[in-house]
Amino acid sequence: MSQTKYIFVTGGVTSSLGKGIIAASLAKLLQSQNFRVTIQKFDPYLNVDPGTLNPYEHGECYVTDDGAETDLDLGHYERFLNVKTSQANNVTTGRIYQSVIQKERKGEFLGKTVQVVPHITNEIKERILLLGNTEDYDIIITEIGGTVGDIESLPYIEAVRQLIYEQGENNAITIHLTLIPYLSAAGELKTKPTQHSVKTLMESGIKADVLVCRTEHELSDDLRKKLALFCNVKFEAVIQSIDVDTIYDVPLKMQDEGLDKVVIERLELLPKQKANLKQWNEFLTKYKNPKSKIRIGLVGKYVELQDSYKSIIESFIHAGATNEVEVEVVSIHSEFILEDENMNIFKDLDGVLVAPGFGERGIEGKIKAVEYVRVNKIPFFGICLGMQMAVIEYSRNILGLKDANSTEMTSNTSNPVIDLMETQKKIKNKGGTMRLGSWECSLTSDSLVRNIYKKTSINERHRHRYEFNEKYNSIMFSKTFKASGINPKTGLIEIVENQDHPWFVGVQFHPEYKSTVSEPHPLFVSFVAAALKYSKTK
Repeated sequence: MSQTKYIFVTGGVTSSLGKGIIAASLAKLLQSQNFRVTIQKFDPYLNVDPGTLNPYEHGECYVTDDGAETDLDLGHYERFLNVKTSQANNVTTGRIYQSVIQKERKGEFLGKTVQVVPHITNEIKERILLLGNTEDYDIIITEIGGTVGDIESLPYIEAVRQLIYEQGENNAITIHLTLIPYLSAAGELKTKPTQHSVKTLMESGIKADVLVCRTEHELSDDLRKKLALFCNVKFEAVIQSIDVDTIYDVPLKMQDEGLDKVVIERLELLPKQKANLKQWNEFLTKYKNPKSKIRIGLVGKYVELQDSYKSIIESFIHAGATNEVEVEVVSIHSEFILEDENMNIFKDLDGVLVAPGFGERGIEGKIKAVEYVRVNKIPFFGICLGMQMAVIEYSRNILGLKDANSTEMTSNTSNPVIDLMETQKKIKNKGGTMRLGSWECSLTSDSLVRNIYKKTSINERHRHRYEFNEKYNSIMFSKTFKASGINPKTGLIEIVENQDHPWFVGVQFHPEYKSTVSEPHPLFVSFVAAALKYSKTK
């Protein structure tokens, strides 16, 4: 039995340096050499998961096939590797403490005093080793959230120290990501913040084996020698991570820097094959050399923070490359499009996507946006709440149900065309209790989506509490406005489409969670193609 190898990615100096992208890039390079790789993220905040966090706080909440509400970095992992993640790939401090406290309440610690060391650190180590113990992977990359020196990160750093000792230094290594700031007044890059960060890591008992340095300017050999000397790493293990145009350039930059080679040698692994990044390079070539350009409006209520819709934006990149077209995503705040003069923004768009969301704020603006694109025959894509808004707009403006609404917005509406799911009505705890994860959907034979997917049955990921109210089936659907995707077990309406329109699709699920570089999502590919066709007819 081969020994599973562990790579820990820590950060210093400042947050938001891109540990997730570095981890995903390294994983991609190792995967391209035929190593079986997965990545996990350990977040130091006390929430049990990101499911109850406002998107302004933490960006989007990513959902896995098995229904885990996770950090958005898991989206990067899947988009880069095309390997599904799970509950085991994202752990928070809240989940760690919750588990330890539950064990204490059951008496599993036999009356001992429960402490951070060893009980919390042991729980962390168990979660780190969980994926390795499956024997499904040669290498497990673990990203530790936050920065070294943070109080909340200390238990994780201590757990990593123990694991490196227990696994052996050739089976577990640490990559430390830091910032090399450029002082314009002095006209030079400064290494002191990185030196202090590495020192802080060493004070916790962990030696950085590889140093990845985020920088806006090229690192000279002299500067690398200085970092190697004062940070106690080999010269070739000082890796430059310079700013690039797109995150999809990072694996190639890391390959140029030899990150994968350093890691393979340090872990005493035998190379399996030469790195094969042919498909990755083909994607990048198409992405960087588009033949056309289209503008697609993203109508949402969290548009000030692009990370709120990270998976949607990345899905447009994948679909754009497939169609060899540049997709400019135009953010439109749904709260500010109710006035007639503000509708002018839609005239220059080639397609409109109404985004997911929760709560009443900005809802009427979304409905107004759906009405505009339906009337003006602009390609429309509604996701989750976006689909529900399409149903409400059709009910009000075509069926004459002027007060049609969702009970999420108006609990006493006389026409609740969108209502709380029966299975949700007795639920009081909000965390992790929505309809989550992958569910089956049957596609009707004469539908647009059947032609797009080229399948009769699909599985897509969900995250919602409200659904189309089946009591309105008989009056809602017709030859033009139809339910084209239905859950075969529950009868839940998963997809609606308006066939009196060039491209009008609303889905209750989240297709953006399954789009990857190697497998762009077919709905996004088709929507972009429709927008491109529309742009040529304007």
